[in-house]
Amino acid sequence: MSLTTISFADLILVFCAALFFGFWQASIVSVLAVASLDYYFAQPLFHFTISDPQDWISLATFELAALLISRLSAKEHHSSQEATLHRTSMEQLYELSRSSLLLDLRQPPGLQLVILIQRIFKVEAVALFDANLVRQDISGEWNERQGDIARECYLSGASVDDVKTQTAARVLRGNAGAIGGLALRGQLNPIAMDALTLLAALAVDRHQSFEKEELAETARKSEQLRAAVMDALAHEFKTPLSTVHTATSGLIEFGGLSEYQEELVAVIDQQTARMIALCTKLLLTAKLESGRLPIASTEVNVQGLIDDLLAEISKEDEAKRIQCSIEDPKLAVRADRGLLGMILSQYIDNARKYSTPGSAIEIVVRRSYSEVLFSVHNDGPSIPLEDRERIFDRFYRSPNHVDTISGTGIGLSVAKKAAAAHKGHVWVISDEQQGTTFFLSIPKDGGRV
Repeated sequence: MSLTTISFADLILVFCAALFFGFWQASIVSVLAVASLDYYFAQPLFHFTISDPQDWISLATFELAALLISRLSAKEHHSSQEATLHRTSMEQLYELSRSSLLLDLRQPPGLQLVILIQRIFKVEAVALFDANLVRQDISGEWNERQGDIARECYLSGASVDDVKTQTAARVLRGNAGAIGGLALRGQLNPIAMDALTLLAALAVDRHQSFEKEELAETARKSEQLRAAVMDALAHEFKTPLSTVHTATSGLIEFGGLSEYQEELVAVIDQQTARMIALCTKLLLTAKLESGRLPIASTEVNVQGLIDDLLAEISKEDEAKRIQCSIEDPKLAVRADRGLLGMILSQYIDNARKYSTPGSAIEIVVRRSYSEVLFSVHNDGPSIPLEDRERIFDRFYRSPNHVDTISGTGIGLSVAKKAAAAHKGHVWVISDEQQGTTFFLSIPKDGGRV
């Protein structure tokens, strides 16, 4: 057998050793192959001639082959491992995404998520901090030093990657910014960790959205129930109150009462009329909220409407201090006359009650391109900034006046609902020096009417 053939066979043997075992094992095989070639096949036979340059060339060739093959094999093995790890991570992430859609959104998501993550990714420990619920859920064993790592990650806003302890932590970010923190201890590549963090954040965000929807639905049902109860109570109260009012009016009309008796009957008559008006407002509110109130769309002359409202004011001195300014006496708006009158009447009544005694009350009406703007101004105590939106809520009254001026907190809420029925708006501006002005704007050609 020729030396060339044997050398090629030894080279194949070195290739196999480098491919399956590695560089150092292939190096040993290379030395043994060169030694066997020199001893058994090179002249003189059965003698070592280490000084022969061919032996050194053969050894260098075998070593170079071992190095190249071992490196290529290691690189291929590493790529194969990465591909396998990537495929496994994708499968785990897919399973987590599918399982997270089946979470019970009525329960806090933290504990459900950490159990899922530990089971699917087979990590040693998982911790999740939910900033909305201010709670941290843990699965697995964490030492005292790492017990709050998820909370600390959320508070600091910085990611953690500790190779020594195989611990990683990420901030959970939702639509409104940071919503929590997630920490893991175990072998997991950074790309999978980032994708896992995103899935956990989506699950926590879904739970928060579900909670908001539940609260909104509960509030809506509660509001419907309250409106129904008010409607029923107002109906039940209004009938006997009307009877009492009729009786007291009859007593006053028939006469024959002493002065003291007339005063008592007048008080009863006045307060009964007030309670009837309150029941009417409650009924109106309930109907506006439920959409059961038909809106009578007619052309309303603004000047005529305000004149009628001012004519209803019984005290002459009160009527005299009200000044009205309308840029066009023929100005008309398409609206429900009764509802529009109720809003303005409420504004005027508020101005009379809360203004400085004897000061002027100014009503101004002007027209823009597509809207008619009403304003009622009075001089008196200002409304705090934090109350300017809330005074249009039902039953709310500013703490500054709740003990000094009588009221129910219903009138402005009804005015807001009536304005909304016309696709209009109500608001107020108030200043210690300039006084308080209530505004109403409604489309000239009507809204939902």
